Amino acid sequence: MIRVLVVDDDFMVAKVHAGFVARVPGFEVVGSAHTGAEALTEVTRLRPDLVLLDIYLPDMSGLDVLRGLRDGPVEADVMAVTAARDVDTVRTALRGGVVHYLIKPFTFDTLREHLARYTAAHRQLAARGEVGQDDVDRLFGALRPAQVSLPKGLTPPTAALVGRVLRDCDADLSAAECAERAGLSRVSTRRYLEYFVAAGKAQVRLRYGGTGRPERRYHWLGSP
Repeated sequence: MIRVLVVDDDFMVAKVHAGFVARVPGFEVVGSAHTGAEALTEVTRLRPDLVLLDIYLPDMSGLDVLRGLRDGPVEADVMAVTAARDVDTVRTALRGGVVHYLIKPFTFDTLREHLARYTAAHRQLAARGEVGQDDVDRLFGALRPAQVSLPKGLTPPTAALVGRVLRDCDADLSAAECAERAGLSRVSTRRYLEYFVAAGKAQVRLRYGGTGRPERRYHWLGSP
């Protein structure tokens, strides 16, 4: 389980965000804080893996909390969750090492998508040993996927259909399996699946069998 600390000056907002996190498999909320000082104390006490950090806090800026966490004894990833939209704040937060920056208000699906991407990166970093350039590219792609438009010939309604089939499946799917469930051709379905991988909404892994080329298996990360 990925342990999460929710930091927000508004008690009700913190409760809502904690409820969102609790609905995402693989995550548990270990506590909440409503001031910067309390956030720093709770991180040391609870040792969370991830902090959902508001920028507007009553005693100090969330950016100051971020600096305090980076200089502190406990390592924790930080996802900024805030109404702050000014460029200087966003730039400072990114330079401070936040893994994501979510602007309030947002929906449960938006947070779920970002948490899913964080999970993918978290799992890759949990593996021991060395990594290659392809591994690093996948890692940073999971954390901050680029905006990729639909290629020519693909349509939003069909993309939504393929995305829904992949999202609703508990396990990964091959292009043929996804095509059968969506009622589409395998070739067409694979184009949509590869688009989702390029957009950071899905992951692909290779499954090796007896002979021939390895099978590409797709797993959903984000919401369509």
